[in-house]
Amino acid sequence: MNGAYKLALMATGLVGVIMASQPGGFAAQQQRSGAGVEIDLPDVVAEVKAAHERYERAIVSNDDAVLGESFRHDPRTIRYGNAENLYGYAEIEAYRASSTGPGPRTLAKTVITTYGRDFAVASTLAYRASAPGQVGRQMQTWVRFPDGWKIVAAHVSTIDEPR
Repeated sequence: MNGAYKLALMATGLVGVIMASQPGGFAAQQQRSGAGVEIDLPDVVAEVKAAHERYERAIVSNDDAVLGESFRHDPRTIRYGNAENLYGYAEIEAYRASSTGPGPRTLAKTVITTYGRDFAVASTLAYRASAPGQVGRQMQTWVRFPDGWKIVAAHVSTIDEPR
């Protein structure tokens, strides 16, 4: 297993346990957790924000090349969607080849949180004029590899707009 990938998986669980146990939980943390993990370093947040925005433009325009570049080419990369469970880059790539994308949408409440210099989570809500009363939810786990920031896990779902 790739060292960066292992680190990302361990960090996911470790950060959650550490942060949840701190007084005030996640909201009280800004730059350093109790375990010395630097959180939301401005330069790292900017890098992930740029990668996330590039990915969003590719989703809306159905740019298969950028969509493919955004995911880690690895059999352990996972994407859960509204009607699909995709295990491995090959399944994600095949799905993208048969999908036309959501078209125009508006994002809201986008939160990008970085942990150290090589791990991040991006979460956002998405609204489409063609789906009134619905809200899309999208989360991605990003890891920095030698060839740049890549999505190693993603979840997309749509629900009725909470009242």
